[in-house]
Amino acid sequence: MLDLIRPSAPNATHRLSCSLARTHAEMESAQRIRYQVFAEEMGARLPSAATGLDIDRYDMHCEHLLVRDNDKVVGTYRILPPEQARMAGGYYSETEFDLSRLAHLRDNMAEVGRSCVHADYRDGGTITQLWGGLADYVMHHGHEYLIGCASISMSDGGHYAASVFNKIYKLHAAPDEFRVTPHRRLPLESLNQNLEVILPPLIKGYMRLGAYIGGEPAWDEDFNTADLFIMLPVSRMSARFAKHFLRQAS
Repeated sequence: MLDLIRPSAPNATHRLSCSLARTHAEMESAQRIRYQVFAEEMGARLPSAATGLDIDRYDMHCEHLLVRDNDKVVGTYRILPPEQARMAGGYYSETEFDLSRLAHLRDNMAEVGRSCVHADYRDGGTITQLWGGLADYVMHHGHEYLIGCASISMSDGGHYAASVFNKIYKLHAAPDEFRVTPHRRLPLESLNQNLEVILPPLIKGYMRLGAYIGGEPAWDEDFNTADLFIMLPVSRMSARFAKHFLRQAS
C-alpha cells in the first residue's frame, strides 16, 4: 500500500477541495491517478495494468477521499473501516504483516493508505486537504486507531529505506502489545542503515502526529518498496499538529 508523496513548491493558483467518492466513476478516478503514480511513474507491477487503473479486491469495500483542483482529481487516500474490513476478509496490511496482537482492537481500527498525489500538486496544501478529509471521517465515525502501510522506495536497493527505519524506529517504536511481524521482512542486516536521509514527508507527518512504527519493514516486491506498519492512536495526536492538519468534524 503506497504512501509515497514528495514535496514541491506550493502553487497559489490551485483551488483545492476534498470529498469522498460517491459514484463508481469517482472511485475510478482514484484508481486512475493511483495507476499513473504507482505504475507509470514509479514502475510498480500491477495486475490490473491493462485497464490503466490500480484495482485490488479491497477497493469496493473502501471509502475513497478525492482532492480536486476544480474538477480535476489530483490526490487520493482510501479508508477501510472495521466493518468493511470484515466483509473484505481482513485488512490490506494483513497481506504484509501478522496483526495477531491487534485482534482485540479490530472493532476500533480504520485502515488508511493507497495515498498518492499528482506530480504537479505535491505540496503542503494537498497533503493538508487529504489529512483534513481523513480527520473529518475519523472524528465523525469515532474510530480510535488508524493503521496502514507507509511505503519507502527501494530504488537504491533498500539502503535508503533501511536508513530511514534506523533513524526513526528507536524514537517511535510501538509498545510490545502493538508489535507486528512482517511476512516477508526487509533484510536489514545486509543493507547500509547509516545513510544521512531526509524522511519521506508522509512518514514525517505520521511521526509528528504521534504514530507508532509497529516493527521491522516488510518487503513488497511488486511495488519495489519497504513498507512500515504505522499505527496512530487518535488519542496520541499532538494537539499542535492536530490543529494544523486535522479539522474537527461538524
